[in-house]
Amino acid sequence: MNSFIEELRWRGMLQDMTPEIEEHLNKGMASAYLGFDPTADSLHIGHLVGVMTLLHFQRAGHKPFALVGGATGMIGDPSFKSAERNLLDKETLDHNVASIQAQLAKFLDFSESGENKAELVNNYDWMSKFSFLDFIRDIGKHITVNYMMSKDSVKRRLEDGNGLSFTEFTYQLIQGYDFYHLWKNENCTVQLGGSDQWGNIVTGTELIRRMGGGSAYALTVPLITKADGTKFGKTEGGSVWLDPEKTSPYAFYQFWLNVSDEDASKYIRIFTVLDQETIEGLENEHAEAPHFRVLQKEIAKQITIMVHGEPNYEMAVKASQILFGKSSTDDLAALDERTFLQVFDGVPQVQIEKSQFESLVSILDLFGEATQGVIFASKGEARKMIQGGGVSINKEKLSDPNADLNLTLLQNKYLLIQKGKKNYFIVEVR
Repeated sequence: MNSFIEELRWRGMLQDMTPEIEEHLNKGMASAYLGFDPTADSLHIGHLVGVMTLLHFQRAGHKPFALVGGATGMIGDPSFKSAERNLLDKETLDHNVASIQAQLAKFLDFSESGENKAELVNNYDWMSKFSFLDFIRDIGKHITVNYMMSKDSVKRRLEDGNGLSFTEFTYQLIQGYDFYHLWKNENCTVQLGGSDQWGNIVTGTELIRRMGGGSAYALTVPLITKADGTKFGKTEGGSVWLDPEKTSPYAFYQFWLNVSDEDASKYIRIFTVLDQETIEGLENEHAEAPHFRVLQKEIAKQITIMVHGEPNYEMAVKASQILFGKSSTDDLAALDERTFLQVFDGVPQVQIEKSQFESLVSILDLFGEATQGVIFASKGEARKMIQGGGVSINKEKLSDPNADLNLTLLQNKYLLIQKGKKNYFIVEVR
């Protein structure tokens, strides 16, 4: 059994932990849980720190529980939030829970074989059985208001003047009961989470001590930030999601490919399972030739394959090479429409009616009135540049401006025109 704590320590994934947790984990297989908030039907890369924590816990020989908060998701965690969130109905939450479980299965082993198989639990299954009176009588009496008010997450909301609803105030007590329930029924002795969850987590250890008289432990991982101080996981387009319908594999791959050198050294430890020797070797290689972006390419490869699979990773690489490296017509044709349009986002476009396109005879006809002067100011300019070898269609270089127009449309509707080395245009046949 590998040391889970040591693994987190060298990866820079260890923030706080309660006393004696390391000795507890070294005694043999233990169980731990980490919660996920099902307010959306997909995890985003901000959740990946928690997912990787559970992954390392299982790889160290321990049993991970992924708790999806079907009950707490109806309330909303106030921890370091400036305002109360919208509450979701049960049907929406059930859909979100199912989607998140499918994503977690890419990282954790939920198979029936293996003593330390991962399990997914939903706190709605036990919280829904409580009446309000039962909960405040049997659970609420064990934690004082003074204890709950002392938490930084609560104090900050009150100090900011935004106030805190009773609904949100009860969140830490409900999360604490989750820990107690899993401790009592599943022998789950450890709760994992982000550093912003420390107050809620230790409420659970306190509840276990007062209600069960047993030992429980807590461990948190740091919140990830970018070197420039901006929020990790956010782009101009919003969050980077694991769902390919929300963030395409190409856009996902590009996010990791474009992280800074400083961030790359940190992220390759947190978001991959590569060992320390391999990572240090990559860092040395990167230091010798930073312009090759060895670290960024390896991070992008590892995490894109984990989330989207190898075929989607290979398509993302091909898509990147179309703009920034050598590529073929076959590479271009292999892209789906969404990826194609993302690769060439912002490229000037011109539309041609299908009947007009079918009436064109030669290449020059395409670059004349049909494209309305968007690509070339005149047929003469087009002829001269084609003869000079400076024009390609769908990555095939043109040589004869008078050649017949015999072109295969990408996705049955697009032509990609390249003029010179860097100027691209899209012709859409409608």
